[in-house]
Amino acid sequence: MKVDIEWKKKYSSKVATAESALKSVSPGNCIFIGTGCAEPHLLMGALSNRSLMLDDNEIVHVLMMGVAPSNEPMLRENFRYNSLFITKNVRETVAEGRADYTPISMSEIPGLFRAGRPRIDVALIQVTPPGEYGYCSLGISVDVVKAAVETADVVIAEVNPNMPRTMGDSFIHVDDIDLLVPSTESIIESQNPEPTEVSRSIAKHITHLIGDGSTLQMGIGNIPDSLLYSLKDKRDLGVHTEMFSDGVIDLIEEGVINNKRKTIHKGKSVTAFCMGSQRLYDFVNNNPSIEFYPSDYVNNPLIIMRNDRMVSINSALEVDVTGQVCAESLGYRFYSGIGGHIDFMRGAAMSRGGKPIIALPSTTTTKDGELRSRIVPSLMEGAGVVGTRADAHYVVTEHGMAYIRGRSIRERVIALISIAHPDFRDDLLEFAKKINYVYKDQPSLGRRGHIYPVEWETYMTTKDGARLFVRPIKPSDEDSLREMFYRFSKDTVYLRFFGFLKTMPHERVKEFVNVDYENDMAVCAVVLSEDNEEKEIVGTARYSVNHKTGMAEFAIVVTDTWHGAGIGKFLFSHLTNIAKSRGIRGFTAQILSKNARMLGIINKSGYKIYIQHDEDVCDATLIF
Repeated sequence: MKVDIEWKKKYSSKVATAESALKSVSPGNCIFIGTGCAEPHLLMGALSNRSLMLDDNEIVHVLMMGVAPSNEPMLRENFRYNSLFITKNVRETVAEGRADYTPISMSEIPGLFRAGRPRIDVALIQVTPPGEYGYCSLGISVDVVKAAVETADVVIAEVNPNMPRTMGDSFIHVDDIDLLVPSTESIIESQNPEPTEVSRSIAKHITHLIGDGSTLQMGIGNIPDSLLYSLKDKRDLGVHTEMFSDGVIDLIEEGVINNKRKTIHKGKSVTAFCMGSQRLYDFVNNNPSIEFYPSDYVNNPLIIMRNDRMVSINSALEVDVTGQVCAESLGYRFYSGIGGHIDFMRGAAMSRGGKPIIALPSTTTTKDGELRSRIVPSLMEGAGVVGTRADAHYVVTEHGMAYIRGRSIRERVIALISIAHPDFRDDLLEFAKKINYVYKDQPSLGRRGHIYPVEWETYMTTKDGARLFVRPIKPSDEDSLREMFYRFSKDTVYLRFFGFLKTMPHERVKEFVNVDYENDMAVCAVVLSEDNEEKEIVGTARYSVNHKTGMAEFAIVVTDTWHGAGIGKFLFSHLTNIAKSRGIRGFTAQILSKNARMLGIINKSGYKIYIQHDEDVCDATLIF
């Protein structure tokens, strides 16, 4: 580290007003502006004021949070904006062709600057006052700013005591700054709206995917904030994220996030920049547990993958039924950018126990007030594919979670349609049938019904201590249920189906997985991996309602290798709780007399039981 004890003597000679400092900008210069909430808005104001003396200047920026000079009509000829990630205040400018957009991943931007594409003439940044040894902190935005500073011909820094002094690779010596502009402007704050019911539902699905000891990457917005609120029962979480926001603070203060089990940067939350409230800025100020690094480090997939159990949560504008993800444009209209999407999706995919997750509401509303599905037959014409089919692992909406990694087109289409908004499922299914993505006789996934009841997801522990995930069955479970059938012994097949079935083809198994969750209900017990991924279904329980009697016929089956683990008893108890909540009076079942396991479950249920024996078959009735 550079140590210059003479820096104080040089400091005063570099101090200038914003207006005089901006005289260093000449026509035709490429000007870099500091990122996000660290944008130097005192310098930006002076740049606008000097615009009549400038012409044909390019402004390069990643996240423009303040006023964009190129948006002002009188300045259109003076500045042309080049956005590396489009924000709301420059979206129209880009759409009208008055500004440029450069699609690039965050991890590659520092390298782009070093390669001179673009060649940065002047960097306008904001820093803290220097410390004892002359080092200023880049504060809340290190990301691509450090590379811009290192490659710019002229560096003009707004020196602001309100800027948090952040730790990590976030420092620049005053010797490397050409002009210093004193400022006491407030740091830009970024506030999110309150979480919605939809974002809370999405967060609840994601929570099941996050195990203790996971390291998290998430952005800003309703879904990440809702998720953070729902993680309070987790333990030993870590953070490695390109952006840090307010929602993380409570989890750190409560000890949920402690970074103890991280495999790199143990004990530290790692980020490239942060955006949020003054509370956040106060929290990161001089906080040694939070380290800021440039984007070519934080967003490098090879660094990300070194975090075991890396969970990356990214949003999308739309996802087609095969798993292609668009997160950049609405058709031909560029909306945002690549950002860290690819970096973290691929880094998490390569992580040991990692989970790349795409989270999005199932619908959006157009300018005309029309409700539109965000799970679509095909991406809009002109839409950019940010995540390929091969990149997609988990897709989550408020209607459920689809795990599509390694799944066939048929399997992933069914899984994704199942988490689309119910009003659009039939149309999506008809499209899939027409293209031959799915079976022609695939049952309807429901226009008004078939709402996946996430409230009936739970966990059980077997007698041997194994933890299983118990949830309602899904149409996408067809192949898993077939596999379970072929693990049954002949005796189990006979006891469940009253005969020696040899096969379980699509025509038969489709009836077991396509339930409407109202007249028919089915739940399954799923074995989980160490990383909380679903491995196999080992038991199911189901009922079908007879509305004339108010009763429901039920059945339970468990694979032979899991007999005696208590799964059947748990599934029966769970199924009866669901039935009672729906107003069902009781269960009926036909049970073979030799089926001692089933008879044992109902005899120990505690309900009123009536059994009639007819040769080898028992007709059982249970009244709740």
